[in-house]
Amino acid sequence: MAVVGALLAAGLAWSQDSPLPQPPGDPVPLEVQVVQTAAQTKCVQPPPLLKLSDYNGPFAKTVGIFAQQLERRAVGLPRFKPGAALCSLELKDKFLLFAKESYDPVTFLSAGFNAGLSQAEDQDHSFGQGLAGYGKRYSANLADQASYRFFRDFAYPSLFFEDPRYYRMGNGKGQARFLHAIDHAFVAYSDSGHRMFNFSEWMGTVTTVSLSNLYHPGNQRGFWPATRGVGFSVLNDMGFDVLREFWPEIAHKFKLPFRAEPPPNKPMQVP
Repeated sequence: MAVVGALLAAGLAWSQDSPLPQPPGDPVPLEVQVVQTAAQTKCVQPPPLLKLSDYNGPFAKTVGIFAQQLERRAVGLPRFKPGAALCSLELKDKFLLFAKESYDPVTFLSAGFNAGLSQAEDQDHSFGQGLAGYGKRYSANLADQASYRFFRDFAYPSLFFEDPRYYRMGNGKGQARFLHAIDHAFVAYSDSGHRMFNFSEWMGTVTTVSLSNLYHPGNQRGFWPATRGVGFSVLNDMGFDVLREFWPEIAHKFKLPFRAEPPPNKPMQVP
């Protein structure tokens, strides 16, 4: 579902090189701050997440819940402040990111959907059928998502001093932005703002796939089944990164509220 949505989003943005017109009405204001770190280096705090109350169109709560999870791991490059970098996430911030992702309503909904598909296909046959079998599959899917987010958003980013967020390019031609989103599976940003190999993506995925064999008795063991599982998970993450990249265009197209970056000449708040 993520890959299909990503391709639709890419097609929407790729078909035009000029920005889409803004929806009627005033945009949601964006608060930007420049703060001083302990090393006296200027950094830019990303804007706060949209709230459910910011959505007042059709299916407002559904759109808001989905957008919150999509935007939680996305930040924009600070083009409006030359020389400034995004403020890095501290250890507690990475843990909070993992916790919020794990307890997001979308996580429970997707676990229920995946458990239903697994039961319909009789995967993990030893779990059985009926309500008891569905409960076991649901718990296993929740464990999959929790362990994946723990290793990808907290454990390995903390170990390798890596920023687990996606850095949105935000402007330019659709092809360049699409490739930038795909590239994130291999290249991430360090806590200091430098580009680095995305250890958390690959090591977090491999660890999760290996760990899932402990509580998925129906999993195929061996190198090739594990490789397929890792490849599918990485492709799924690529799809979500493409959605994150083109979400501003999607939001504007369907007249959804979105926190756009301020114009370059707008004064910034410096405490």
